[in-house]
Amino acid sequence: MDFIKRVLSTVTGIIVFLMICFLGLFLIGLLFGASSDEVVQVKSNSVLELKLNFPIKDYADKTEFAEYPFLNEDDKNGLFNIIDAINYAATDDKIKGISIANNFINAGISQTKALRNALLKFKESGKFVVAYSDIYTQKDYYLSSVADTIYMNPVGMMEFKGLYSERLYFKDFQEKTGFKMEVVRFGKYKSAVEPFLTNEMSDENREQISVYLNGLWNEIKQDISKSRNITSEKLNTIADSLLGRTADLAKRSQLIDRIAYHDEYINDIKNVLRVKPNDDLETITISDYSIYAANKLKSNKSKNKIAVIYAEGDIIYGEGDEKTVGQGIMNASLKEAREDDKVKAIVLRINSPGGSALASELIWREIELTKKVKPVIVSMGDVAASGGYYIACNADKIIAEPTTITGSIGVFGVLPNGKQLADNIGINAEQVITNKNAVSYSFFEPLNDEQRAFIKESIVDIYELFTNRVAVGRNMSQDDVKAIAQGRVWTGVDALNNGLVDELGGLDLALQRASEAADIEDYKIEEFPVYEKDLDQILSDLGLVKAKETILKEELGEENYRILKEIKSMSKKKGIQLLFPYSLDIK
Repeated sequence: MDFIKRVLSTVTGIIVFLMICFLGLFLIGLLFGASSDEVVQVKSNSVLELKLNFPIKDYADKTEFAEYPFLNEDDKNGLFNIIDAINYAATDDKIKGISIANNFINAGISQTKALRNALLKFKESGKFVVAYSDIYTQKDYYLSSVADTIYMNPVGMMEFKGLYSERLYFKDFQEKTGFKMEVVRFGKYKSAVEPFLTNEMSDENREQISVYLNGLWNEIKQDISKSRNITSEKLNTIADSLLGRTADLAKRSQLIDRIAYHDEYINDIKNVLRVKPNDDLETITISDYSIYAANKLKSNKSKNKIAVIYAEGDIIYGEGDEKTVGQGIMNASLKEAREDDKVKAIVLRINSPGGSALASELIWREIELTKKVKPVIVSMGDVAASGGYYIACNADKIIAEPTTITGSIGVFGVLPNGKQLADNIGINAEQVITNKNAVSYSFFEPLNDEQRAFIKESIVDIYELFTNRVAVGRNMSQDDVKAIAQGRVWTGVDALNNGLVDELGGLDLALQRASEAADIEDYKIEEFPVYEKDLDQILSDLGLVKAKETILKEELGEENYRILKEIKSMSKKKGIQLLFPYSLDIK
């Protein structure tokens, strides 16, 4: 009898525990699922604070939890949510101006340019844009240079020095550790794997980096020159001699307008808005205002839709997620948009350095099927290179930002090899085979000439396929494509000149071209992909994975962690790769 009581007591306890857990999840859902309109309020005579110190992605992501729909997420902090909010603020009587203060923007150059363009458009409303910082990073100043008045702390600092990119080389590291990469590549500019072959940068790689860095710098200088009325030549002189490094030097160089403390900056804004000195300045952050604006913009009742499908991250063979582009979720999104009669056109927004050749081909095929039904327009972000260009090349029209990095039409294969490492620690691998080529690859043996020849043959085949896809998609001869291929990287401006893209502009222009192709004037936007998660992913998102990364960073330091992450990432690449030739880290 006591046994039965204990069993019943245990079962009852489990049921009560599960009910409490479910009730907790339900309450969390009610808390976070509440109407944003009820939470975010905008007061009269407000200033919009453009603080962008969080990682900015093109797409904020839509997430659905099949088991717990009340936990569904539809964030509004993506690049284009922010741009929509800035555009809406121009028409909102409650918003009197925009303040950019101590920003430390966490975005790419093309993303920053898109935000800058939105601020220029906002200024056409007659409302003010002002900027203040204790420390201006170069990217922060590029964004802030659009302001009517630029403030800087009296003891502040400014980084205005030109661009540079740093590449790490691992040849000696491989020899010392015994862990190396077996590399086969095609294209003299395809330098993604160069760090595993040499300790120095090749002339070809240095050339293409120099060309595209100077292209980006020229674009930045032109924009600043126009806003600040400083010639490009003078801006170069300022950068060369670091004539903006202090507040006094920056003011003498005309990079800023006023040297002041933050409280003086706030008081100046109060004066403009006729707010009493002792009264608080009404402000709202861009994160909150993006939610507010998104709810206001939902009022569009048009039956026509344009689907915007985001391809953001490395291209992998598989389903894909918020950080990677997989053919699974991409093709499902394309198919859903294609089969929805209300969707009249599709814009594919690409921000990817490429990756798996097979996955790129499978996405290319789905775009081919979609093009037969409705227009497909590509909009390129910070980078749409290699596999990122592969999935763009057959679109009806390709639009890139002037600062987009694209091209990189080349192929490579890489296999990790631990033969020397195994020898060093006393491990020997022996194989028994039935056929000559049964061992196509072993981690414990170097590639022999025949194995290398087979891989090279596959790479050449894919390079021929890649250049053919580009030739057909861009209405060029394959020889003309090969003349600008070889893994060469181009800016959007250069890509326009050599025929790889059709126009320069942002997502707004791509949407305009999509509506023209579909012959519609009014439409609303539907965004893809929608990511589905289960309970395991919920638990992962609670911090278990992030804790591991945090521990490694603390133990190794940021730079060493970055090296480890890069080597680990390269060792995980499966199959032949269409990948950007190096990690994009412009400083």
